[in-house]
Formats: sequence, C-alpha cells, structure tokens
Amino acid sequence: MANPIWIMTSAFDQLNLEQTIEKATEIGVQGLDLCVFRKDGTRDDFVATHLDYENFGPEEAKYLIEQFNGAKLRLSIGAFENLIGGDPAQRIKNQNHLLCLIRMAYLLGGDENDVKVGTFVGYNHELGNQEGGFEKNLLEYQRIFGPIIRYANNLGVTVLYENCPMEGWRSSGHFGTFNNLTGVLAARKIMYELVPELNHGEIYDPSHDIWQHTDPISVIRQTDMNRLKRIHVKSTLNNPDPFWGNMYPMQEVKAEWAEKLGIPSSTNPWDRHHYEATLPGFGLGDSMDWRAFINVLKDRGFSGPFEIENEAVLSKQTGNMGAIVQGCKAAVQNLAPLLYELGDEGWQYPQSEYKPLLEVNRADIPLQTMDKL
Repeated sequence: MANPIWIMTSAFDQLNLEQTIEKATEIGVQGLDLCVFRKDGTRDDFVATHLDYENFGPEEAKYLIEQFNGAKLRLSIGAFENLIGGDPAQRIKNQNHLLCLIRMAYLLGGDENDVKVGTFVGYNHELGNQEGGFEKNLLEYQRIFGPIIRYANNLGVTVLYENCPMEGWRSSGHFGTFNNLTGVLAARKIMYELVPELNHGEIYDPSHDIWQHTDPISVIRQTDMNRLKRIHVKSTLNNPDPFWGNMYPMQEVKAEWAEKLGIPSSTNPWDRHHYEATLPGFGLGDSMDWRAFINVLKDRGFSGPFEIENEAVLSKQTGNMGAIVQGCKAAVQNLAPLLYELGDEGWQYPQSEYKPLLEVNRADIPLQTMDKL
C-alpha cells in the first residue's frame, strides 16, 4: 500500500474550502486535513476554519463527501487547543468544540471513511507547578478525556493527539516551554493505559522532537503502531546558540542588557527555541534524515497519510500564496521517491490506490456538551 500525501489546511487560512480544494489539486495531493478551529477562539497562530461547524448536519456531510469524491480527495478534521488547562471558560469551550467535531466526523462516516478528529490535550500549569504535577496532569487528562473518548467510541470515531509541546503558550518570562501533555512519548504511553479504549491515537510530527534533540526514529521504534494514524510533514533546521545552549529556551531579558552584551533574547512567546521551521526540500536543508525516518515507518507497517503542515519561514510565514504553494509542491516532490515506486512518469502516487469516501447517509444526532456527557 502506498502512503498518500495530504495537506493540513492551516496553511490556506486566506482561502475558503473550494479554493483550498483547487490548490490541493494543483499541488497534487490525495487528501486534506481540514482545520475547523473555533471562530471565537483565542489562538491566532496557524489556525483556519474551513467548515461551518455551527450549521453542520447530515445534508452538509452528504454534500462534503460528494465534493471530496468529485476532487478525488480524502479528508479528516481537527482543531488544536488546550483542553485541560488555561482559562477555565475557554477550556470548556474547547472541550465542547471537540465534541462538536466528533459529531461531525460521525456524520462523515467516522472510522468507516477514516475521518479522524485531531486535537491537542494541553497542560494545566496550576497542577503542573505542584509536586507530582506531571502525574496530576495525566489524571486530569483521564478525568476529561475518558468520557470524550468513550463518547467518540460509541459513534465509531477516532481522536488523534499531536505531539507539539506548544512552546509559545506561555510568555517568555517563564522558563519552561512544555505546554501540551502529548509532547513526550512517555505521556502518550501512560494515556493509553489510563484510557484503554482503542479509538484514540497519534498524529506524530517529527520536527518537534528534532528541536528537542530527540531522535524521531527511536520514537517510532517505541511507538505502538496501532495508535499511529498520521505523520505531519514539517522540518526543523536547528541553529546553534552559544549563549543559551540548545537544550534551554531563550529568556526575555532587559533590552539594554541584550543590546550591550550582544545576547539574543526572546522577543515573543514563540521566539524561544533555537530552530527555523522549514519544509523538506524547500529552500534550505533541515536537521532530519527523512529517508531513514520513512524507512523505519515502512518497516513498522505504517500505511497512513503523510500530512504537509506548512509553517515554514520561507513558505507559509511569507504570507505569499505563491510561496505557500511552492513549499507544498516541493515537499510532495521531496517525499515522492521515498514513498512511491518508479513509473513511466517518475515517482508518483499510484491512482489505483485511491478509494472514494463511502456515502454513509448518517441520521442526525444532537450536539453533545461536557455538562451532559
């Protein structure tokens, strides 16, 4: 089985869904992971809302399946927020939004159509600052996500966690940058013990481990492959920093100190660690061996999509649509010889592998909320 290449639609926040589908066809991918963030959410970094979640029912699901089948694309949905920490009011809204996405995935066929729901778990620093804070966060995860996962399980929907530690979710006046429980494999292993249902798993992004000096190949060798459903394609170029040391985040210091002594300091919450976001094969190298990484995934039988998450400084961060599309095309071309057999037209995804989405015609179900779960 050949792994398809998809695009995470956060890179196309400037475009509506129809325009994004057109770009996907131009780039030559096989699917879209549709970002469906809250319209009233607090995040403003790499977010998009490509479906009208407030007015989504069986008819909208039926039309979306027909639309994607017409374009020969597959799909998943997701929104990535803090669900166990942060502002309590926002936390509840994030939890209810995840339940909304689970209902949408059910109407789209759920696991029958491989429509997964992507999310973060987040982190509760009020608990984390206490002794045993990591364990307390795991127990808070169990309290919140246990009912959510069981609800999704009853609907035949799988929830997936991404491993970004979300280093910018606290100000650079804080030393630590671990703001998402699923940022380390140890937590993910324990999570499946605490919530044993099989309908939750992982979207693994190797770039996050690269800048934390963790080998993604070793992570994959220790990963439960029954839990791994998606791979994010995003690169990292690590930059040596003699002042702070690459194991430590840059701190916010007085501007006059930094200027006088030539010391780099953090200018915003995301300007903390010593790397540049890149895309494989676009503009400059990165600090990862993609061939070795893909080979270990093949050896372990991974058959899911490789999703391009374009946050590259030279592509998405330019704000230029031409550069955004170029970056995605370059990533596709860079991955193709690693994923596909050589044919008459080079290394290409075999169209015989494409399977249309099933037209499931699910009956409507009421919107669920945490207070009723």
